[in-house]
Amino acid sequence: MKIGVSGASGHLGRAVVSELLQRAGAHEVVAITRTPETVSRPAQGRFGDYNQLGSLATAYAGLDRLLLIPTVDPQPGRRGAQNVAAIDAAVRAGVKHIVFMSAAGARQAEEPVLGAPYWQGEQHLIATAPAWTILRMNFYAESFVQQAQASLAQGVLTGLAENRVAFVARGDVAAAAAGILIGDGHAGVTYNATGPERLSGAERAALVAEITGRPVAFLAITEEQLRAGLTKAGLPVGVVTTVTSIQASFAAGAFDIVTGDVERATALKLRLVLRTSENELVRSGLFGGGRSLRRTCLHLKFPVTGMFTGNFRPTTKNTRGSTRLFSSRKHGLPRASS
Repeated sequence: MKIGVSGASGHLGRAVVSELLQRAGAHEVVAITRTPETVSRPAQGRFGDYNQLGSLATAYAGLDRLLLIPTVDPQPGRRGAQNVAAIDAAVRAGVKHIVFMSAAGARQAEEPVLGAPYWQGEQHLIATAPAWTILRMNFYAESFVQQAQASLAQGVLTGLAENRVAFVARGDVAAAAAGILIGDGHAGVTYNATGPERLSGAERAALVAEITGRPVAFLAITEEQLRAGLTKAGLPVGVVTTVTSIQASFAAGAFDIVTGDVERATALKLRLVLRTSENELVRSGLFGGGRSLRRTCLHLKFPVTGMFTGNFRPTTKNTRGSTRLFSSRKHGLPRASS
């Protein structure tokens, strides 16, 4: 069986290719990217560009299964058109089963609503592909780490409203995608790749405060304030629109969902790993080697400053010293030694 990953040069694409290469089985891996020369063996590199439709016909030729990972193109209308064109190219190339990487909260709407281009791709996939699977991912834990680091300078984590998000580690999404691509029984199914817990804005702030030992509060702001802060930070209009759309999706509850789909897709059992010390209790939900939000926060470092916070000051009491999240008593879990 020949399996393709379209969008293989991005963080997720590389992770999926790596997962596929580690899985036993009689399958070949084709990494489709604008830079095929960077693909490491034994994967085969092929050139493919969502904006060069002719390249996709050659890139998708001879594939049995294909994962389509959308771009992050911020131009309104571009991503949805790319999704449709890539699906059409795959169908014309004779790909038997197409897996589409979508996002939680995908729904019928007009851009710049975050879920709009994903919904467009999903609907076209269902209508045209001979066999299909949709994998909707929640918000990356790694991306939250970037936001958390940016919040430390002013001690405030902002959002358009109180909300809950089931952050998922990129490695877990990759493991789920690989499991779908090499497994059977996934045709005609929509999965939601989520983390094991839904964290509110206040809980996220408490998490950052606990890990860093610095006071951090969650503050609900208006969309106008968010846009103004991002613009003052010097971000391009497209990025401002994208970040605002993400925060609006948080506020609308688009990422407020927890499922066991990652576990089912990877055929691996959920493992809880506890590490206790005088100052912290670490609770990690590991899916096939992935990391929970807490473990990701503890281990990842990103040199990002000021992107999400603007110039807002907290008006609420900070969360340092509040009840510790994920305590063994709260979750009914036994205490473990280091």
